[in-house]
Amino acid sequence: MIPFYKLERYEGNEALFELVTMSVVSSYVGEPLHIHAEGLRGTGKTTIMRAARGILPTIERIRGCIYNCDPAAPHCPHHKNLSAEEINAIGTEVIPMPFLEISHSAKIGTVAGSIDLARLTDPTHPEAQLLPGLIPQAHRGIIFIDEINRLADTSPEITDILLDVMGNKPGHIQIEEAGLPVVEIPVNVSVWAASNPDEDPGPLEEIRRQLSDRFDMVCYMGRPDSLDVLSSMLEENSHFHRVRQAHKAEMAEVDEKKNDQYRNDIINWAAMYEKTDLPDFLRNFIARLYIKHNLESIRAIEAMQQGAVLHSVLKNRDKVMITDVTYMIPLVLKHRVDGDTLVRMINDVDSRGSKDSILSFKNKKNKKDEENPDYFQQIARPLKDMHRGELVHTEKTLTPGDY
Repeated sequence: MIPFYKLERYEGNEALFELVTMSVVSSYVGEPLHIHAEGLRGTGKTTIMRAARGILPTIERIRGCIYNCDPAAPHCPHHKNLSAEEINAIGTEVIPMPFLEISHSAKIGTVAGSIDLARLTDPTHPEAQLLPGLIPQAHRGIIFIDEINRLADTSPEITDILLDVMGNKPGHIQIEEAGLPVVEIPVNVSVWAASNPDEDPGPLEEIRRQLSDRFDMVCYMGRPDSLDVLSSMLEENSHFHRVRQAHKAEMAEVDEKKNDQYRNDIINWAAMYEKTDLPDFLRNFIARLYIKHNLESIRAIEAMQQGAVLHSVLKNRDKVMITDVTYMIPLVLKHRVDGDTLVRMINDVDSRGSKDSILSFKNKKNKKDEENPDYFQQIARPLKDMHRGELVHTEKTLTPGDY
């Protein structure tokens, strides 16, 4: 697979690169950011998301914990009641941030969890224990689902599990098996998905609107329109180029150094994110958008706030700006409102100055003016309808010192 840093960037896919990086940063600090990439087949949605596996930072967990328990906040059935001394006795280990995929052939037990058959059939000490599925094993990491619109159509049971996982931050998952007590586990995982809305069964918001709303942001992948970009993509994907690169050990070292640079940036951005808050006037601006345009989902404005802060961090700004908020509007609302409402919101924000759009005071009448029935009621006449005497009199009135 082509390393993340080598993937061609162009206007149509730049938003996805930013969303992927923002989600990794947010996941690293323990706050999931669920993202969905839509676009025509073959535009590289899944390639970008899968390539991000190479830049994921490491996390520390309790040694051998398949649930990826944070030593400072254990959550799994085996470790959540242990003391700090007991955890120190077990020890810790450093692993790459989890990145797991849910396929369309996956069963509920594979995704959520089921009985551990290896333990059950152990000839020396058979016992019934739960084996956590893909989602509990991805705790503090990423779950990726390709063609999620098809999964939502064909696997309603798995869709229901995703709704629980993505419903809150952190989410939760419930594992049920006959003969064993029900286990409910908190799960801190970012869900990434890709789909082609032009293919059956159609866009996700038309198949399972509730699941679509769970995604914080959705971006549409455009096609490349640059000859240079397309030529570079063809070269990187040619058989000759891949074979030549595979035999160069030094290239592998270069790739790893570039990945390390990304990892260091992610860790630095995560530290900045934990110290950055949205100013009150921008928070009021987002709340005003929610009320003015009758938005349904509170998740939309929560994602707008989270995304604006993350976007400012990636741009290495020391404070969040209005442009960070307005950049989030189409990403956060594309799948939540109809096209006319989205265009109206974007035009409303773009056509008025930033101060007007934030504070909305400049063009408002005060209460005294609103109570006055003569407020701006004078009807002006065009100059061609005024005779010369009126024009001279008007000029003298406006500039009496010149006469």
